[in-house]
Amino acid sequence: MRLSFPCALAVAALTIGCTAMARATPSGPEGAASMAPVAAACETGIFRKDGASFIAITRSNKGYDYSFSDGTLGNANDASAVVACGAGAGAVRVRGQDNWAKVAVAETNTVFVSDGVMLAGRLMAPPGADAHTPLVVIAHGSEEGGWIDRARDPYQMVGRGIAVFVYDKRGTGLSKGAYTQNLPQLGNDLVAAAQEAKRLARDQYGGYGRFGLFGLSQGGWVAPLAAVRAKAEFIGIGYGLAVDIAEQDAAQVSLELRERGLGEDVVAKGRMLSDTTARLVKSGYKDGVDELAAAQAQFGKERWFARIKGGYTGVVLGMSVDDLRNRGIPHLDKLGVDWSLEPVQILAGIDIPQLWAFAGEDRQAPIALTLERLSALRKQGKDISIYIFPDTEHGMWNYVQAADLSRKHTRIAAGFYDLMADWARGGVEGRYGKAERR
Repeated sequence: MRLSFPCALAVAALTIGCTAMARATPSGPEGAASMAPVAAACETGIFRKDGASFIAITRSNKGYDYSFSDGTLGNANDASAVVACGAGAGAVRVRGQDNWAKVAVAETNTVFVSDGVMLAGRLMAPPGADAHTPLVVIAHGSEEGGWIDRARDPYQMVGRGIAVFVYDKRGTGLSKGAYTQNLPQLGNDLVAAAQEAKRLARDQYGGYGRFGLFGLSQGGWVAPLAAVRAKAEFIGIGYGLAVDIAEQDAAQVSLELRERGLGEDVVAKGRMLSDTTARLVKSGYKDGVDELAAAQAQFGKERWFARIKGGYTGVVLGMSVDDLRNRGIPHLDKLGVDWSLEPVQILAGIDIPQLWAFAGEDRQAPIALTLERLSALRKQGKDISIYIFPDTEHGMWNYVQAADLSRKHTRIAAGFYDLMADWARGGVEGRYGKAERR
């Protein structure tokens, strides 16, 4: 969950997000042979061979992505793809030998209004959905692309028997308005989406079963903001945080320096810098300017200084004091960030069950302080379940790490989607991949 700069900008991210639309290096299920893709049009949706495994096909900037229910991902246009379109009407071909048929998912498109802005949404329900089918609305991350037809997460839930309402955030996809990272505004939009989801479910299926909100990445801040007003019975947070934006940035800076093998003396200097940049952005570039200038003069030529990124600290450190005074940071300021939000206070006001699923090696959303705070909330009587998936990066990606510390995403961690679906149904039990329950 990060409050980052837009993904298209080549700067450090301020918020958690930019994850749902990311694409893994294509790979196939274990033991699957590679095959050249067939040049044919795909259909978005869910495809099955039997009653267990399924494939979700979604649009992407490179044609069509596929995601198996076990977390294996790829793109149908890549030479190494194991899924190809053109196997006949309503089917895809897998591993060059099996045709998987399209599932009759019920999809209802809609438009609804939130604070005067028209938003586009879609209710997606599994075959046989009725008034007892669980219903969730997903708040996605900070990416600037729409989710309708393009996000795998809703399809992965529908394939597991959960009805999902997905919508394009304001300023993205088919929705109107200006893109924003103002969390209260996004919370209002999620409340409006929840109302529309319930209305459609009543009209189409006579109602719904358990109703809840899922927040992924930045959505982990948004879902708690909307939970009470949306009358959610539960929330599920995937790779989100219970710290504020500045605290997230500070944790990122410290982690970056430690991963480079630098000592705690340098980490302390990094923390001083992130404290200064927090004061700057929260005060509209008035408080901390002199301290920034002094830090740039004192540390600017040290090698570690240029390696700092964080959520926004690296951007601030690379700017002159005069520019900050005169221009601010235009691509940050236009996002409408509300620096006053305190996530722990929001979570303390929620009395419904909460599920938190974390990526154990999350660089964008370091989890240590969030775990401390959730533990404290549990001691106060809050119903909070925590799962940590080891060897995973933000977005619940498994990865391989090179000597230069760069990471190559491979697949979504096994068990993550099963965990979220079971939570929507009303209970979690057993093991979910390699996840550790805390």
